[in-house]
Amino acid sequence: MKITAADVIVTSPSRNFVTLKITTDEGITGLGDATLNGRELAVATYLKEHLAPLLLNRDPHNIEDTWQFLYRSSYWRRGPVTMAAIAAVDMALWDIKGKVAGLPVYQLLGGASRTGLRTYGHASGRDLPELFDSIREHLEEGYKSIRIQTSVPGIKSLYGVAAQAQSSGERYDYEPAGRGDLPTEEDWDTRAYLRHVPTVFEAVRNEFGPEIPLLHDGHHRMTPIQAAKLGKSLEPYDLYWLEDCTPAENQDALRLVRQHTTTPLAIGEVFNTVYDFQTLIREQLIDYVRAASTHFGGISPLKKVMDYAALYQIRSGFHGPTDVSPVGLAAQSHVGLAIHNFGIQEYMEHSEATNSVFEQSLNFADGYLHPGDKPGLGVELNEEAAARFEYQRAYLPYNRLADGTVHDW
Repeated sequence: MKITAADVIVTSPSRNFVTLKITTDEGITGLGDATLNGRELAVATYLKEHLAPLLLNRDPHNIEDTWQFLYRSSYWRRGPVTMAAIAAVDMALWDIKGKVAGLPVYQLLGGASRTGLRTYGHASGRDLPELFDSIREHLEEGYKSIRIQTSVPGIKSLYGVAAQAQSSGERYDYEPAGRGDLPTEEDWDTRAYLRHVPTVFEAVRNEFGPEIPLLHDGHHRMTPIQAAKLGKSLEPYDLYWLEDCTPAENQDALRLVRQHTTTPLAIGEVFNTVYDFQTLIREQLIDYVRAASTHFGGISPLKKVMDYAALYQIRSGFHGPTDVSPVGLAAQSHVGLAIHNFGIQEYMEHSEATNSVFEQSLNFADGYLHPGDKPGLGVELNEEAAARFEYQRAYLPYNRLADGTVHDW
């Protein structure tokens, strides 16, 4: 069997997605997700101009060899563009292998370790009544774990609050990136945030009790000592995790955070390789690996990093919002179903338009996700539907402090 074509499809149902479709001489196709939110065309070009020509006439079954070839032969390794492109190839080859074998990918990874993937949903509100309504809606939908994000007095527009207005006209949770020629400017005040967030969790616990696992995303906005302060102040409310409490490029920062709080830490949605996690896992500075198959090089390295994490009792918490396409979500769901040290899967439902483009066997019921039992990844691309949604330039927002300084978004 040989690869005869590698086509890149860019489509924008509610948001932009980049999909790689690999075709073999036997007519079997495989799909991979190469979406990089706000920089989609950079990956699409990398795939079309650099990787696709290298795939022609290769044996699609040699997944590991192809991964190593694409990673090592470029000389310029790592980075989000390169790794998203390699991820798409890796997923597509696993998809093909599963279809040839007549098995879902999780069976090729060792079989199921559980009956389904526990998920968490995104509840948010501009005030406590709106937040409480959002939590109730998610509980009614079956979610058993809830991420809590809320507006902060004194901050006009804040990441993670679905009800806030978007210049693009889209729902914020479908696409925080605004359509247009320039990114949207938002504001930020760390001291106001640190004062307000503990009061929100106190109110949520008083309203909903101690049983529901609650999560929170700091979105890389705090210094190490600020993150330590927040983690400590949230200890009475028994968080499942505090996510991205500080920019993790500075790995030593997590040592300081660990010294001051027992709140579990989740890190890694912007990481691209196992090397980004090496110190954090070896020194047990985190509790959950937040990598996404789409940005991490695909299924192969995601399985490897979780095998490494298992040595230190660190579990998975894979990144899974709507900037990961249904193909990428399926890929990491197969990994999550197979590994022993699964923790929890972030899950946001895609829009109806997105689901019309990506036809899926994935199912969600009673708070649990399952990739389905169709051969391969269980996702097919409706190319006719995809063609109806043309690419639209979009940028994620950015932050400035009150004095005009650009801050982490």
